[in-house]
Amino acid sequence: MKQKIAVLGAGSWGTALALVLNENKHDVTLWSHHPAQIKEINEEHTNTHYLSDIKLPENLKATENLKECVADADAVLFVVPTKAMREVAHKFSEVCENKPVIIHASKGLEQVSHKRISDVLKEEITPEHRQDVVVLSGPSHAEEVAVKDVTTITAACENHSSAQYVQELFSNRYFRVYTNQDVIGVEMGAALKNIIALGSGALHGLGYGDNARAAIMTRGLAEISRLGVAMGADPLTFIGLSGVGDLEVTCNSVHSRNWRTGNLLGQGQDLDTVLENMGMIVEGVATTKAAYELAEERKIEMPITEAIYRVLYNGEKIASVIEETMLRDYKSEQEF
Repeated sequence: MKQKIAVLGAGSWGTALALVLNENKHDVTLWSHHPAQIKEINEEHTNTHYLSDIKLPENLKATENLKECVADADAVLFVVPTKAMREVAHKFSEVCENKPVIIHASKGLEQVSHKRISDVLKEEITPEHRQDVVVLSGPSHAEEVAVKDVTTITAACENHSSAQYVQELFSNRYFRVYTNQDVIGVEMGAALKNIIALGSGALHGLGYGDNARAAIMTRGLAEISRLGVAMGADPLTFIGLSGVGDLEVTCNSVHSRNWRTGNLLGQGQDLDTVLENMGMIVEGVATTKAAYELAEERKIEMPITEAIYRVLYNGEKIASVIEETMLRDYKSEQEF
């Protein structure tokens, strides 16, 4: 059944997901607060800053009028940076006049509060302006989705029927969606893997090889699981698409902004310069701070996260932090 979908956020991932929805014959409108970007999408049918080689369909429209974008929408997909999520959700709630399904495909933890994105959405969007909140996450690069590479991700919601609704919205011959009811696990895996990707990139930038990358991914997954389970997640979620799947794709690809950022840091560039030149939000940097503080509050041991935090926020040298991490007290692999 054709649905009206508002996609809030016209970055690479928002645009790629809008393309999937458009492919599935839904009525899709992108919202952005950048007039030049909106003009380009509507007139040139491109979004070159985010997806440089992709031609957009002429019936995919963009607007900066939020009320117009969400009017009568069956579902509203939030794909804005974590730091902007609360503000955009609040503005949406002010202009919304119906009760759509809320979906989000962003990956991070809110600063200071350390809250998951679904909790932020529930706080800012009044109950009369939302049905369930569904999380869309998994191993996926926007650049590959946009050219219709085979991709599998997860739609997570405690209400299984809402997860199925999102599954049916997005699924097609190249984009397959599985359902999951572990919202906490899916969101924590999505957020925390960006931290490990920073570390994986840094190791590459320093000249380390496959052994080091395997080490940080495996022990990083242990950290993700440790904090996620403490927050109430199902440990099995972390061996699925939004756990090890998302971790693998983010830690091993030049498409990953977090990996690229870590790689440049490993090569000796300073963080401010890297972020300025990246031209897009690198969620892992802010998530490192939130996860480090959350782990401290809950007395959860996360040595890799702590090491990356020290590099990003204390200005410590990557090489010395790696050596110190390697020489920590010895323990069993099974210790949780």
